[in-house]
Amino acid sequence: MKLKLVALAIAVLTTSGVFAQATDTLAKVKASGVITMGVRDSSGALSYTLGDGKYAGYHVEICQRVIADVEKAVGRKLEVKYLPVTSQNRIPLVQNGTVDIECGSTTNNATRQKDVSFLPTTFVEEVRIAVKANSGITSIAQLNGKNVATTTGTTSVQTLRKNERAGGIDFKEIFGKDHSDSFLLLESGRADAFVMDGSILAGNIATAKVPADFKIVGEVLSVEPIAIMIRKDDAALKKIGADTISGMIRSGDMAKIWDKWFMQPIPPKNTRVGLAVSESTKTAWATPNDKPMEDYAKK
Repeated sequence: MKLKLVALAIAVLTTSGVFAQATDTLAKVKASGVITMGVRDSSGALSYTLGDGKYAGYHVEICQRVIADVEKAVGRKLEVKYLPVTSQNRIPLVQNGTVDIECGSTTNNATRQKDVSFLPTTFVEEVRIAVKANSGITSIAQLNGKNVATTTGTTSVQTLRKNERAGGIDFKEIFGKDHSDSFLLLESGRADAFVMDGSILAGNIATAKVPADFKIVGEVLSVEPIAIMIRKDDAALKKIGADTISGMIRSGDMAKIWDKWFMQPIPPKNTRVGLAVSESTKTAWATPNDKPMEDYAKK
């Protein structure tokens, strides 16, 4: 019996130590000298690959600013590793410590807040429909009997099904493994529409072979706060991140970075996304917060 109690005590102490280490990113990166940023290959101008292991975008640049402040806090220069994540694996990779800060296009919602934490909202997204310009489709009602693409593991999957039930329409969902794969389904004609965050649609259209062949149409299907994700209960990193973002908003840097990535030509093709900052995003900047998507639905 005593042996069992001792074994149990050791297990509890070991688990507690692991948990403390897992939720203290500052201690982890100070010890290792490395911080890992989760990035996306094709999340529009938020986070995308330039090739050769290089990544860029609005959220990537904001994360770089957060990491600069983390370096000040831990008192050492950190090696930044970029790890591409997908809609399916991004949350588990943050939870298990593989990714320290996820800088893609993740919607902050109540379900996800049970597993991870979010820095203050940097972008309020509108989910829309992308179609071929000559398709004649102008609303979700016209998707009845059509093939509709979206990306596995995203909130747009739930948004699609909710609108399908509410509108009494019946379409076939087909899934891309990532956003570029979903756009390829539309581009190749295997899908009649691609439903996703407007910024991601605009980014993929801007880098298409013939951007004029596509357009974003229809009603706003969902309004969602997009934020940078970190591990749950990591109070120190959350404070640094929140302070960095609030400081960027106050100084006007956030608006400048938005203009840089959404209104000006961006690499590698020097194309322009052309997405002006929305009133919803300006409101989120005015009072920085980590409110989930459900709070926006109440408005």
